[in-house]
Amino acid sequence: MPNIKRYFLEKSMVKVMIDEYLAKQYYNAEYAGVEVLKTPIGTRVIIYAGRPSMIIGRGGRNIKQLAQIFEKVFGLENPQITITNVENAELNARVMAFRLAIALEKGYHFRRAAFISMRRIMNAGALGAEIIISGKLTTERARYEKLKEGIVYKSGQQLEKMIDRAVAIAMLKPGVYGVEVIITKPLKIEDKISLKESPSVPQEVSVTNVTFIDESAQKSEEKGESQ
Repeated sequence: MPNIKRYFLEKSMVKVMIDEYLAKQYYNAEYAGVEVLKTPIGTRVIIYAGRPSMIIGRGGRNIKQLAQIFEKVFGLENPQITITNVENAELNARVMAFRLAIALEKGYHFRRAAFISMRRIMNAGALGAEIIISGKLTTERARYEKLKEGIVYKSGQQLEKMIDRAVAIAMLKPGVYGVEVIITKPLKIEDKISLKESPSVPQEVSVTNVTFIDESAQKSEEKGESQ
Protein backbone atom coordinates (compact mmCIF):
# COMPACT_ATOMS: atom_id res chain seq x y z
CA MET A 1 0.00 0.00 0.00
CA PRO A 2 1.52 3.37 -1.01
CA ASN A 3 2.25 5.98 1.61
CA ILE A 4 -0.48 8.61 1.18
CA LYS A 5 1.51 11.36 2.88
CA ARG A 6 4.54 10.70 0.69
CA TYR A 7 2.36 10.65 -2.43
CA PHE A 8 0.88 14.10 -1.82
CA LEU A 9 4.25 15.53 -0.80
CA GLU A 10 5.76 14.37 -4.07
CA LYS A 11 2.88 15.91 -6.03
CA SER A 12 3.33 19.20 -4.19
CA MET A 13 7.07 19.18 -4.81
CA VAL A 14 6.50 18.68 -8.53
CA LYS A 15 4.19 21.71 -8.58
CA VAL A 16 6.75 23.82 -6.70
CA MET A 17 9.51 22.84 -9.13
CA ILE A 18 7.31 23.66 -12.13
CA ASP A 19 6.45 27.02 -10.56
CA GLU A 20 10.12 27.87 -9.98
CA TYR A 21 11.05 26.83 -13.51
CA LEU A 22 8.34 28.98 -15.10
CA ALA A 23 9.14 31.95 -12.85
CA LYS A 24 12.79 31.80 -13.91
CA GLN A 25 12.16 31.31 -17.61
CA TYR A 26 9.20 33.66 -18.16
CA TYR A 27 9.52 36.50 -15.67
CA ASN A 28 9.61 38.88 -18.68
CA ALA A 29 6.11 37.66 -19.51
CA GLU A 30 4.94 38.73 -16.00
CA TYR A 31 4.42 35.14 -14.88
CA ALA A 32 1.83 34.99 -12.06
CA GLY A 33 1.35 31.34 -11.12
CA VAL A 34 0.46 27.81 -12.20
CA GLU A 35 -2.14 25.15 -11.42
CA VAL A 36 -1.58 21.44 -12.00
CA LEU A 37 -4.77 19.38 -12.17
CA LYS A 38 -5.08 15.64 -12.69
CA THR A 39 -7.69 14.60 -15.31
CA PRO A 40 -8.79 11.20 -16.66
CA ILE A 41 -6.96 11.83 -19.94
CA GLY A 42 -3.76 13.28 -18.49
CA THR A 43 -2.60 16.37 -16.60
CA ARG A 44 -3.94 19.85 -17.16
CA VAL A 45 -1.50 22.71 -16.55
CA ILE A 46 -2.95 26.23 -16.30
CA ILE A 47 -0.37 29.02 -16.51
CA TYR A 48 -1.30 32.59 -15.50
CA ALA A 49 0.66 35.52 -16.87
CA GLY A 50 0.28 39.23 -17.47
CA ARG A 51 1.57 38.82 -21.05
CA PRO A 52 0.47 35.35 -22.23
CA SER A 53 1.60 35.90 -25.81
CA MET A 54 5.27 35.82 -24.74
CA ILE A 55 4.80 32.35 -23.24
CA ILE A 56 2.78 31.01 -26.17
CA GLY A 57 5.36 32.06 -28.74
CA ARG A 58 5.01 32.26 -32.48
CA GLY A 59 2.65 29.58 -33.71
CA GLY A 60 2.48 27.98 -30.25
CA ARG A 61 6.11 26.84 -30.46
CA ASN A 62 6.79 27.43 -26.76
CA ILE A 63 3.74 25.40 -25.72
CA LYS A 64 5.05 22.36 -27.56
CA GLN A 65 8.44 22.73 -25.90
CA LEU A 66 6.85 23.16 -22.47
CA ALA A 67 4.74 20.03 -22.98
CA GLN A 68 7.88 18.01 -23.72
CA ILE A 69 9.70 19.44 -20.68
CA PHE A 70 6.75 18.77 -18.37
CA GLU A 71 6.52 15.19 -19.58
CA LYS A 72 10.24 14.27 -19.63
CA VAL A 73 11.69 16.36 -16.79
CA PHE A 74 8.80 16.65 -14.33
CA GLY A 75 7.07 13.38 -15.15
CA LEU A 76 3.62 14.74 -16.01
CA GLU A 77 1.39 12.36 -17.93
CA ASN A 78 0.08 13.77 -21.23
CA PRO A 79 0.24 17.46 -20.19
CA GLN A 80 -2.44 19.74 -21.62
CA ILE A 81 -1.25 23.35 -21.29
CA THR A 82 -3.56 26.36 -21.04
CA ILE A 83 -2.15 29.87 -20.81
CA THR A 84 -4.49 32.60 -19.63
CA ASN A 85 -4.33 36.23 -18.63
CA VAL A 86 -4.26 36.99 -14.92
CA GLU A 87 -7.18 38.97 -13.50
CA ASN A 88 -6.37 42.23 -11.72
CA ALA A 89 -2.68 42.12 -12.51
CA GLU A 90 -2.07 45.20 -10.34
CA LEU A 91 -3.28 43.21 -7.30
CA ASN A 92 -0.97 40.26 -8.00
CA ALA A 93 2.27 40.62 -6.05
CA ARG A 94 4.31 38.40 -8.38
CA VAL A 95 3.28 40.32 -11.49
CA MET A 96 4.08 43.66 -9.89
CA ALA A 97 7.41 42.38 -8.54
CA PHE A 98 8.44 41.17 -12.01
CA ARG A 99 7.31 44.45 -13.57
CA LEU A 100 9.40 46.41 -11.09
CA ALA A 101 12.44 44.17 -11.67
CA ILE A 102 12.13 44.59 -15.44
CA ALA A 103 11.86 48.38 -15.03
CA LEU A 104 15.05 48.42 -12.96
CA GLU A 105 16.87 46.35 -15.59
CA LYS A 106 15.76 48.86 -18.24
CA GLY A 107 17.47 51.67 -16.33
CA TYR A 108 14.61 53.33 -14.42
CA HIS A 109 15.57 54.94 -11.12
CA PHE A 110 14.56 52.68 -8.26
CA ARG A 111 12.55 55.35 -6.40
CA ARG A 112 10.63 56.43 -9.50
CA ALA A 113 9.87 52.83 -10.46
CA ALA A 114 8.76 52.02 -6.91
CA PHE A 115 6.44 55.05 -6.73
CA ILE A 116 4.85 54.17 -10.08
CA SER A 117 4.26 50.58 -8.96
CA MET A 118 2.80 51.75 -5.65
CA ARG A 119 0.43 54.15 -7.41
CA ARG A 120 -0.83 51.42 -9.73
CA ILE A 121 -1.39 49.02 -6.84
CA MET A 122 -3.34 51.52 -4.75
CA ASN A 123 -5.38 52.74 -7.74
CA ALA A 124 -6.43 49.11 -8.34
CA GLY A 125 -8.19 49.13 -4.96
CA ALA A 126 -5.64 47.55 -2.62
CA LEU A 127 -6.00 48.29 1.09
CA GLY A 128 -2.24 48.67 1.41
CA ALA A 129 1.10 47.80 -0.12
CA GLU A 130 4.78 47.64 0.74
CA ILE A 131 7.69 47.65 -1.70
CA ILE A 132 11.27 46.90 -0.64
CA ILE A 133 14.23 47.26 -3.00
CA SER A 134 17.62 46.10 -1.75
CA GLY A 135 21.09 46.19 -3.27
CA LYS A 136 23.79 48.69 -4.16
CA LEU A 137 21.28 51.48 -4.73
CA THR A 138 23.41 54.60 -4.37
CA THR A 139 26.77 53.49 -2.98
CA GLU A 140 29.03 50.44 -3.04
CA ARG A 141 27.52 49.34 0.23
CA ALA A 142 24.27 47.41 -0.06
CA ARG A 143 21.20 48.82 1.64
CA TYR A 144 17.46 48.77 1.16
CA GLU A 145 14.71 51.27 0.41
CA LYS A 146 11.19 50.70 1.72
CA LEU A 147 7.96 52.27 0.48
CA LYS A 148 4.72 51.63 2.37
CA GLU A 149 1.17 52.88 2.06
CA GLY A 150 -2.11 51.82 3.67
CA ILE A 151 -2.60 48.73 5.83
CA VAL A 152 -0.06 45.89 5.62
CA TYR A 153 -0.50 42.94 7.98
CA LYS A 154 2.61 41.16 9.25
CA SER A 155 0.97 38.53 11.50
CA GLY A 156 -2.37 36.96 12.37
CA GLN A 157 -5.09 35.30 10.36
CA GLN A 158 -5.32 38.23 7.96
CA LEU A 159 -1.83 37.32 6.76
CA GLU A 160 -3.12 34.09 5.17
CA LYS A 161 -6.25 35.50 3.55
CA MET A 162 -5.48 39.08 2.57
CA ILE A 163 -1.72 39.29 2.00
CA ASP A 164 -0.03 38.47 -1.32
CA ARG A 165 3.78 38.51 -1.25
CA ALA A 166 6.35 37.93 -3.97
CA VAL A 167 10.09 38.34 -4.49
CA ALA A 168 11.92 39.06 -7.75
CA ILE A 169 15.56 39.58 -8.76
CA ALA A 170 16.92 42.23 -11.10
CA MET A 171 20.39 41.84 -12.64
CA LEU A 172 22.13 45.20 -12.99
CA LYS A 173 25.71 46.36 -13.52
CA PRO A 174 26.27 47.26 -9.83
CA GLY A 175 25.07 43.78 -8.86
CA VAL A 176 21.91 41.92 -7.96
CA TYR A 177 18.88 43.91 -6.80
CA GLY A 178 16.20 42.23 -4.72
CA VAL A 179 12.57 43.31 -5.07
CA GLU A 180 9.87 42.39 -2.57
CA VAL A 181 6.22 43.35 -3.05
CA ILE A 182 3.52 42.87 -0.41
CA ILE A 183 -0.11 43.67 -1.29
CA THR A 184 -3.13 43.73 1.02
CA LYS A 185 -6.05 42.59 -1.10
CA PRO A 186 -9.35 44.52 -0.96
CA LEU A 187 -11.22 41.97 1.15
CA LYS A 188 -13.39 42.33 4.21
CA ILE A 189 -11.41 42.75 7.42
CA GLU A 190 -12.67 40.23 9.95
CA ASP A 191 -11.49 42.02 13.10
CA LYS A 192 -12.92 45.38 12.13
CA ILE A 193 -15.71 46.43 14.51
CA SER A 194 -18.34 48.97 13.53
CA LEU A 195 -21.10 50.29 15.79
CA LYS A 196 -24.63 50.45 14.52
CA GLU A 197 -26.23 53.85 14.69
CA SER A 198 -29.27 54.07 16.97
CA PRO A 199 -32.52 54.94 15.17
CA SER A 200 -33.27 58.61 15.27
CA VAL A 201 -36.17 59.54 17.59
CA PRO A 202 -38.37 62.41 16.37
CA GLN A 203 -37.96 65.38 18.64
CA GLU A 204 -41.02 66.96 20.28
CA VAL A 205 -41.82 70.38 18.91
CA SER A 206 -42.44 72.94 21.61
CA VAL A 207 -44.89 75.72 20.76
CA THR A 208 -44.61 79.08 22.51
CA ASN A 209 -46.46 82.41 22.47
CA VAL A 210 -49.89 80.81 22.19
CA THR A 211 -53.01 82.79 23.24
CA PHE A 212 -56.46 81.26 23.76
CA ILE A 213 -59.49 83.14 22.43
CA ASP A 214 -62.83 82.90 24.27
CA GLU A 215 -65.36 82.53 21.49
CA SER A 216 -68.40 83.38 23.73
CA ALA A 217 -66.86 86.68 24.83
CA GLN A 218 -65.96 87.50 21.25
CA LYS A 219 -69.54 86.87 20.10
CA SER A 220 -71.00 89.09 22.87
CA GLU A 221 -68.67 91.92 21.87
CA GLU A 222 -69.70 91.58 18.25
CA LYS A 223 -73.41 91.79 19.27
CA GLY A 224 -72.79 94.91 21.35
CA GLU A 225 -71.08 96.63 18.47
CA SER A 226 -73.91 95.74 16.09
CA GLN A 227 -76.52 97.31 18.42
